[in-house]
Amino acid sequence: VSNGIISSSEKDEAYSEELTITANSDKENLTSINYYIDAVMNELESIDSIPRNYIDYNGLKIYTNFNYDIQSSLEENVKNTFPDDSKIETSSVVMNPENGGIMALIGGKDYNNSTYNRAISSKRQVGSTMKPYLYYAALENGFTSSTAFTSEKTTFPLENGKTYSPVNYNDKYGNKAISMATAIAYSDNIYAVKTHMFLGYDALINVARRVGIKSKLESVPSLPLGTNEINIIEMAQGYAAFANEGYKVTPHLIKKVEGHFIEKIENGKGEVLYEYKKNKELVLNSSLVYILNNMLTATYDPLYVDYNYPTGIGLNGKLTHTYALKSGTTNGDNWNIGFNKKIVCAVWVGYDNNKELSKKDYKYAQNIWYKTVESYEKNMKDEDVWYEKPKNVVGMLVEPISGKPATESEKKQKLMYFLKGTEPKETDTTFDEITSN
Repeated sequence: VSNGIISSSEKDEAYSEELTITANSDKENLTSINYYIDAVMNELESIDSIPRNYIDYNGLKIYTNFNYDIQSSLEENVKNTFPDDSKIETSSVVMNPENGGIMALIGGKDYNNSTYNRAISSKRQVGSTMKPYLYYAALENGFTSSTAFTSEKTTFPLENGKTYSPVNYNDKYGNKAISMATAIAYSDNIYAVKTHMFLGYDALINVARRVGIKSKLESVPSLPLGTNEINIIEMAQGYAAFANEGYKVTPHLIKKVEGHFIEKIENGKGEVLYEYKKNKELVLNSSLVYILNNMLTATYDPLYVDYNYPTGIGLNGKLTHTYALKSGTTNGDNWNIGFNKKIVCAVWVGYDNNKELSKKDYKYAQNIWYKTVESYEKNMKDEDVWYEKPKNVVGMLVEPISGKPATESEKKQKLMYFLKGTEPKETDTTFDEITSN
């Protein structure tokens, strides 16, 4: 009425009309879709070609990457994971790594109780999910799957005269040389900090920026342990570059927007106001990504059971497909981010008030993650979701913990991958010994 589109009498007639609301009963209870819709509207506001005055248009048609089956699976897994009386929260993002399209998104445990969309509005400490960016940087700087540092309690001297003494989860150390693959399996903090300081702080930051991380990253020894806060969509975008073998993609929900401008509605044709332009930029070496992705399967591989257990060993026997996987833990955050060629799924669990997580709380993200990805790929063959070995990469049997060439008598043998010419030798020493001379 205020804009002269309808008269006062038409307004009164509209108000007095009895409404009949119908809905598909199967979809009526999918409340988490509201988080996705809110995220779509938030993205819509950021698109310059969409007029701010929507009333000029007789409706907008918004085409998205939304996948009902994945969203439904994600919501069901969230509902079935948390105790009813718990105040713990979650956010989850499922992305198509090929183009960055967000297929499913949850911004909280229950939209009816909290409309705050943590997937688009919050940043949290990411814990050890930061380490794959570091280890890619290491591979880029001459490290291999077998490059060894000693896992032991270590105090690092800093330039300002201070010291830094990180600790491993549960205070477990091998007190021996371990390979990079083993460091990934156990999420060894000592190995990570040694690598970070050996390469220089800029190496990790450079890789993170290349794959799309825009949040503040501090040049500090603890950076690979995930002490900075990053949004979950940023993290999914970063891991997508590993999942698609080296390409940076732009995360997006909206594919296309059409609208009928009121003055031109008689032609019956929708005007395309916005259409997503696929934009992929090669930012990583695909051969090194292949090597890293295979190391990230060590997180649930029983061959790495030794003085410690792989962080995702509870998934052994539950996964029917191959995934690269990394978890991350802080006192108040738990992450699981995993992927293969077809999917990137990131799950965060924690409390809005940063309350410390209990031991049982650390299981929730992993359960949501594996049930969601397995549901999505239930009709796919593993050879269709995992990666083909590049021609300049060779496989070699190694003893998994040390990373040294496996002997015939070795009880445990693991096929690891290396750029041709960089395969390990029995005489290889650890970086600790090299750098101490």
